[in-house]
Amino acid sequence: MQGNQILHHLDQDYTEPIRDPLWKHIYLSPQMMTIVASEPFQKLYRIKQLGITHLVYPGATHTRFVHSLGVFHLAKRVLRGLLASENAPSLSLEGVKAFLCAALLHDIGHFPFTHSLKELPLREHESLTADLIYAPPLENLLKHQVGTEPWMVAAIVDPHLDDEGSSEIPFFRNLLSGVLDPDKLDYLNRDAYFCGVPYGIQDTDFVIGRIHPHPQRGISLDLTGLPAAENVLFSKYLMYRAVYWHRTVRIATAMIKKAVFLGLRDGMLSPEDLYGLDDEEFFHTTVEQSYRPFSLIQRVASRRLLKSAMETPFDPSSPPMEKLLDLEYRNAKEEDIARILSRETGISLEPEDVVIDIPEQISFEIDIPILLPTGNLVEYADAGSVFSPPVVEGFVRTLRVLRVAVIPEVLDSLPRVSILLKEFLRT
Repeated sequence: MQGNQILHHLDQDYTEPIRDPLWKHIYLSPQMMTIVASEPFQKLYRIKQLGITHLVYPGATHTRFVHSLGVFHLAKRVLRGLLASENAPSLSLEGVKAFLCAALLHDIGHFPFTHSLKELPLREHESLTADLIYAPPLENLLKHQVGTEPWMVAAIVDPHLDDEGSSEIPFFRNLLSGVLDPDKLDYLNRDAYFCGVPYGIQDTDFVIGRIHPHPQRGISLDLTGLPAAENVLFSKYLMYRAVYWHRTVRIATAMIKKAVFLGLRDGMLSPEDLYGLDDEEFFHTTVEQSYRPFSLIQRVASRRLLKSAMETPFDPSSPPMEKLLDLEYRNAKEEDIARILSRETGISLEPEDVVIDIPEQISFEIDIPILLPTGNLVEYADAGSVFSPPVVEGFVRTLRVLRVAVIPEVLDSLPRVSILLKEFLRT
């Protein structure tokens, strides 16, 4: 009876269409529309999904608002498929509503450049999302409009929260954040669509049709769906290589990260100054202050970027490179480089005229059970995929590039700057 009630809810109660260029019509319930109309969700209109990637791909101006709608749409489709399967999980209607609200609201804690600032002493966006869910107006809307408990929604989004012994919340967490989760399926497809590149496109209908419920890990994938998982891996690699970690995008985000790091360190910013900002407010907040490192943010806003002077594969086993992961040490090295280049070129460089960029560690691991035709389950690594650990290691090694960017004048006056910088960073 409960399963039939949930299927009826999913099939009949989502009647309000929103037109989306990627998924065409996305249907929400009238109650969900009150969530979309709330200020915490509307703020996502004003935060670009890909930050400053539009400097390279002009079409990349889509927002976290449309991405969140897409995640909700795919979450509902995935859940509908699992509930119609032979081994459908036992769920409550309240839990299903909480999961769909979590999919819709999972990004409301984002502030500009959240992912680019992960190394800084800032709260995770999942924790900020939970705070907003517990506060007006969302708390009241979830409880009295949608008919679900805010604590369940918050606990699905933020894995650090207590699940209060619920068997549903771990299942929904795995469903919302995993290998073939609705978040990843939307952002890969959507980012590729708006950037005008083919690399992130997934066969989404096929993927959803090949997944099955798994009581502990959310979903399993049948053997015929193995290429879908491989496609996600390779698409993720290509999108990082061509879009997310494009040289110009990396330099621009590194400039912003350095400015924010120094602002936090020197007391010109507090973490609370960043939480809740949209893109325009972020740039406005820093432009108003006469703090020299914030000139880096102003340069990004006006597309006066630093230029790459040296690039080399990042080797975490190399002690000189490994030490650069510490941001204080990295900043000291940038100051040293500015002094050396000033001496070599006769150009007076400020510390802000040099930025060292090191991409963060990224994982291409897949942790999803594969369902064999015999009905047995095996780990992905044992299912015959071409993506073995050495292949995955090669992906990471290719992507992680240590880069030194400087003001363009240095490149014009010092042709051997790359050799000079490589020698200096070896010490």
